[in-house]
Parts: sequence; C-alpha cells; structure tokens
Amino acid sequence: MATRGRSSNHVGTGDQNGKFAAPKYSSRTVAWLRKELRARGLSASGLKVDLVARLEEADKSMSHTANDIHVRRAQLVDGEAVNSQEENVANAGSEKSRTSNSEAALKHQREMERQEREQIVLWRQPFTTLQYFTLETAILFHGYLLRLMENKGKVLISILLTLLLVALYHTPGAHQEYVVLMEKKLHWCAYWVFLGILSSVGLGTGLHTFLLYLGPHIAQVTMAAYECYSVDFPEPPYPDQIICPDEMEGTPSIWAIIAKVRLEACMWGIGTAIGELPPYFMAKAARLSGDDLDEFDDDELEEFEEVQHARESGNLAQQAWSTRVKVAVTKLVERVGFVGILAMASIPNPLFDLAGVTCGYLLVPFWTFFGATCIGKAVIKMHIQKVFIITIFSEHHIETLVSLIGQLPKIGPSLTAPFQDFLEKQKKKFHIKPGTNVPSEPNWLSYIFEKVLILMIAYFVLSIVNSTAQSYHKRKSKENHHKQKV
Repeated sequence: MATRGRSSNHVGTGDQNGKFAAPKYSSRTVAWLRKELRARGLSASGLKVDLVARLEEADKSMSHTANDIHVRRAQLVDGEAVNSQEENVANAGSEKSRTSNSEAALKHQREMERQEREQIVLWRQPFTTLQYFTLETAILFHGYLLRLMENKGKVLISILLTLLLVALYHTPGAHQEYVVLMEKKLHWCAYWVFLGILSSVGLGTGLHTFLLYLGPHIAQVTMAAYECYSVDFPEPPYPDQIICPDEMEGTPSIWAIIAKVRLEACMWGIGTAIGELPPYFMAKAARLSGDDLDEFDDDELEEFEEVQHARESGNLAQQAWSTRVKVAVTKLVERVGFVGILAMASIPNPLFDLAGVTCGYLLVPFWTFFGATCIGKAVIKMHIQKVFIITIFSEHHIETLVSLIGQLPKIGPSLTAPFQDFLEKQKKKFHIKPGTNVPSEPNWLSYIFEKVLILMIAYFVLSIVNSTAQSYHKRKSKENHHKQKV
C-alpha cells in the first residue's frame, strides 16, 4: 500500500502548464518497476529494459492525453472570450440604440407636454387653469409653511422683533418724530423696490415700469425744478405732491436734480437687480442637480441651451447675428466675471437674463453676481437714465420738442395744442398752495395713460394665474418622468 501510494504520487507529477513530466525509471530496482506496472494494470514480465520501456511508453501516452486536454481547454477558453467580446459589442450597440431611442422619445414627450402646457391659459381652458392655479398655490403655501416650521428659531426671533417694533411704534414719546420719518422713508423705498421687481418681470408684457412710474416722476421733478427755480420742495406734501417753495434759489443744476431723485432711482435699480435673481437660481439649481436644462422648461434656460449648442457646433460664423451676440455675452461673463456682469448690468441690455442664466450655470458666487448687478443697475445705469430724462425734460428742450411736433404736416397743429395745454396745467399745479381745492379738468393724455396702466396691471394678474397653473402642469410632468425612470 505504501509503495502504491508513492508510485501514484510520482506518476501524477506535472508542470504548471498541465503537461505531464515523465520520471527516470532506469535508476529504479526491478522489484519497484514490477510493482509499478502491476499498479497500473500492465504486464510485469520481462527484463529490466523491457519494464523501463513499458513504463516510459505508458507515461508518453499519458503525456499526450494531458496535452490534448490542455489544448482543448485553452481553445474553449479562447472561444468563450471571443464569444463574450462579441456579446459585449452587441450589447453595447443595443444599449446605445436603446438610449438614443429613449432620449428621442423623452424629447418628443417633453415637446408634447410643452405644447399642452401652452394651452393652459384662462382664455382657452378657464376651469383647468383655475384648478391648477389653486392646487399649485396650495402646494407652495404648504411648502413655505414647512420651511417656517423647520426654522422655528428664526421665526421666533422675527416675531419678537416685530412685536418690539410695534410696541415702539405705538408708544408715545420723543422717538415718535424719528419713527414717523423712518416709516415714511421705508414706505417710499419699498414702493420703488417693488416697482423695480415688477420691471424685471415686465408686468407680463415686457413694458418697463420705468416708463410708467420712475420716468414720469423724474420728469415731473425736473419740470418743477425749472419752474420753481429750486428743488427744496416742502415736505409734506412732497413726494405725493410737488409744490414750489416760497423762496427761489435760481436755476438748479442737473446735479441738484439728480440728487433730488437719487433715493427712489437707486431703490428702483435695486428692485430690478432682485428681479434678475430667478433665472440665476434656476440655472444654478439645474447645474447642481445634474438634470438637463430641458427639465426646467424655462425660456431663459432654453435660450442658454441653444447658445451652448451653437458654441459646441463649431460653425459660429454661419449662425444668425442674434445668436453670435448671445454667444459673445456668455463668453464675456464666463471669462471676465465680476467686471463682465457689471458691464452687462450698466447699460440697457435685453440679454441680461441670458447673463444671469450663464452665471447660475457656471456657479458664480451669489454675491459676485448680485453685487455686480446692483452696482450696475442701481448706480451706473440709473445715473445714465436720470441724466437722459432730466436733459429731455429741461425747459428749453421741452419747448424745442413742442415746436418740432408743431412742424409735422397736417397733424402737427392738432397735437401741439393738447401738449401745450398739458404743460401749462402742470406748471400751474406747482404753484398751488397746500389745502387748496382745485377742480380737476379732463385731459385725454391722462385718461389714456390711466386706461393703459389698468389694462397692463390686469394682464399682469392674468399672466400670474396662467404661469402658476402651468407650473402645476410642469410639476405633474416631472413626477411622471421620475415614475417612468423608476
């Protein structure tokens, strides 16, 4: 048994490649050779030379068998590798095809949803629009309520400060003089900031509140300054009403008039800067979330995506002139940073929304974007606009303008009379003493202005309802997309 165990171990010897290694039998004794032959089931008769030859022949046959097994095993492995590689290529191609088809289907679905969303307006689907508006308003209210509950400490501090201010406001004392002054200034500033915010959203029509409120206010102050020879108007009733002071100081300079309207102009500019934040935050949220810009379905984001495609296409020279201008704006903001944003905000620029989207997508820090926007809009741009309005409405320029209108063929004289009548009435109002009742006379310019303003505000309210309802539809579409992914 011991001998058979040794022979078995000896015979089973092989190299690491699976090839059989034959041992040297000539050094063995005849007795060992015969035992090894019997253990293998072979004939043990004959001389030692015959025994050795018989064992070596048996080992050669075993070696060929082992080599054949190894070759077949290698061929099987290679075949499996080739088949696996072919399967991987086929799988990759099919996966790419499936991805391309799914992306095309998703884009088609989004386009259909966008077209469906555009139909959700009060004059086409009034009941659906009102229903979606109500549901979206409830969701937003619930979200804001949850945020307040998450910041109970800040809410508590705000409530305590509000109660303290209310107590100071109603407590009599020497501080009431400053309270009244501060209240008046805060109301005045908040009024112009609110109008500035509305200006950025365009009152739903794209018409600037500068043309409706701030511009006429600066023009009225300019006309009063040249009529009264002073900018030291009595307060009150200024700014609600402009009345000439008793003492005249001489013809005021343009810098005195600029200083008179600086506060309201700067507040309006800050409001416009605040109104530029939504595109910035939406683009920043899109970048941080890793979602496509298509997910957000906003006009400014779509415009930015088109500009990005134009830049990546490589054939910018063949693009439209407007597209090249938009690409130049994004490159300026991307390369120059704060100075580029400041330059874009310092001039009347209809493409500033695109600059805001670019800053948000490039993760420009908030205070870099908002600081440059505030300085550009509230300081530089506002002074340019103030100088323009004051120059146009100075006394001699108004007279020149009225004379030019009178020179228009056929309609000139009929237009000059109402303008002159309007200017004369405005000048007389500056000299009315406080408390004097003046009968109001109808004026067709004021009538038209009031009606246009009412229509614009009404359309603005309707646009808010439509936009909120479309936001709910957009919310439902995004929920369906996430369900499909899961």
